[in-house]
Amino acid sequence: MSAPYNPADFVVQPLAPDRQQLRIALVTETYPPEINGVAMTLGRMVDGLLRRGHAIQLVRPRQNDLDMPAEQRTFEEVLATGVPIPNYGGLKFGLPAKARLTRLWQHKRPDLVHIVTEGPLGWSAIGAARKLRLPVTSDFHTNFHSYSRHYGFSWLKAPIASYLRKFHNRTQATLVPTRALAHELASAGYENLAVVSRGVDTAQFNPGNRSNTLRAAWGANNATADNLVVLYVGRLAPEKNLPLVLDSFAAIRAIRPEARLVFVGDGPLRGSLQASCPTAIFAGMRTGADLATHYASADLFLFPSLTETFGNVTTEALASGLGVVAYQYAAAADLIVDGGNGRHVPPGDAAAFIAAAAELAGDREQLQQVRAAAPASIAQLDWEIIHDSFARTLSGIVASHERQHYGNREFLVVPD
Repeated sequence: MSAPYNPADFVVQPLAPDRQQLRIALVTETYPPEINGVAMTLGRMVDGLLRRGHAIQLVRPRQNDLDMPAEQRTFEEVLATGVPIPNYGGLKFGLPAKARLTRLWQHKRPDLVHIVTEGPLGWSAIGAARKLRLPVTSDFHTNFHSYSRHYGFSWLKAPIASYLRKFHNRTQATLVPTRALAHELASAGYENLAVVSRGVDTAQFNPGNRSNTLRAAWGANNATADNLVVLYVGRLAPEKNLPLVLDSFAAIRAIRPEARLVFVGDGPLRGSLQASCPTAIFAGMRTGADLATHYASADLFLFPSLTETFGNVTTEALASGLGVVAYQYAAAADLIVDGGNGRHVPPGDAAAFIAAAAELAGDREQLQQVRAAAPASIAQLDWEIIHDSFARTLSGIVASHERQHYGNREFLVVPD
């Protein structure tokens, strides 16, 4: 049995006063306008760092032939060669570029290199940073080893897990978004973990965006506005466990025959989902205010994924005032109090998930109560608070690195 979890084990302690301004090299395979959780989170984080006076050099693969690097006073992009990721349309992984990055950072030396994704570009960036004795940190955003079985590569799960552990343990700190994930990774041999949560824009995602016009278009706006709308938002892909959405909706329809099911997002499973549930509404990709309106105009949110590291859609649904049903996993494990602001069930218990969804759908009073409690329950995830935490963490790591190399020997607090 593993030792009891102590959140303090996973906090990076600044060992010197925070640096006022940092020069940060960020290396990533995905960035806006690409639409996925990693890209959208990173875009937010970059914006937060820039507004706090830090300078950013962003290294990423070229997204298309017309893609041109941005360059401003405190923000520049360096475009690398990328190759499409099989079965994951729209995304690329960057090819190794150690020699190029070494020359780049010799000429423009950053205070810290932060690796967002774990592809060949990220691996070579770690090598370049270590060669130049630069502090290097990483994000753990995606459970790629868990994805393998959904794409016919189950035999790769163990080697991928080994690669990811080795990748992150070559950095001075790996940033993870939840305490539960920190505990899981520490148990798997990851070192130097730090928890920096992810935020949610409550100005954008809130119950005030509810649209009776949109509900009417879904066939869910009768005279009493009592029709139930069940929502899923995210990539329509094998790793999202979407058959469980259909099974849960079937159970809901047995007690709420007027219920409507809406999918927001796109992906390789769209065709098969439409064939399995022809009455469902497929809204496609939505962004910005339009996405916020789709959230707020629903009532019940189903999120059965077991491959998330956080699950931004969970916080967006809570902020929008929906009754969320999820596994006790990733963000839901930290943020949902079962029966208080939503429902969660043990990871992998499909029968419990279906039962919880049907129970919440069928109990109008309980659904109203959890929906009312949901927005206030995630108020602490305001993006400005998260940006401050991220900046302090990076500043503390730079200070620690400088003391290790140029001053007394103090180190990060890490798990035993």
